[in-house]
Amino acid sequence: MADRYRPTSAVQRAREGNPSKAPIKEGVVIPHAILAEPDWSEVFKSSPDPAIETANERCRNVASTEWRRVVPVLEVAAGIGEVDHATVKDLCVCVARIDQAERDLSERGLVVTAERGTVKNGAATIATQYRTQLSRYIRELGLSPSARTAITAPEPDDDDSDVWD
Repeated sequence: MADRYRPTSAVQRAREGNPSKAPIKEGVVIPHAILAEPDWSEVFKSSPDPAIETANERCRNVASTEWRRVVPVLEVAAGIGEVDHATVKDLCVCVARIDQAERDLSERGLVVTAERGTVKNGAATIATQYRTQLSRYIRELGLSPSARTAITAPEPDDDDSDVWD
C-alpha cells in the first residue's frame, strides 16, 4: 500500500495511470558521486575509559562495515550523490548504535538492578529509538524490497559531459 503522505514517483504515476491528467513532475536529478567513507574516529571519539573505548572501537568497525556494504549498492541502484552523504552516514551510525545497545542487552539483560530496584535496561529504549530512525533511512534510501519498487535506476551515462550542460 502506498504512503498517502508521500508523493509517488513520476515513473509510478505513469505506470499506474494518471486519471487527474495533472502534469507529472520528473523530480530533481542530482550529479552522481562516489561517496568517501567518513572518518569514524570523529563520530565515535576515543575515550580514556577502556570500557567506552572498546565499545567505540566496535562501533567504528560496525559503521565502516555497513558503509562498505550499503554505499556500492546505492551508487548503482539509487544514483546517490554528495548531498546524500550525511543521510548514509547517519544510517551507518544507527546500525552501529543498535549493535551497541543489543550487546548491552545481551550482557546485562532486559532488566537491571539500579538504585531504586529492578528496572528496564535503558538500552532497550535506545535500541527501539534507533530502529525507528533506521527504518526511515531504509525507506528513504530504498534499501527494503518495498521501497525499491518506488526507485527507478538512473540511466547509465554514455558521455562524460558536464552535469550542467
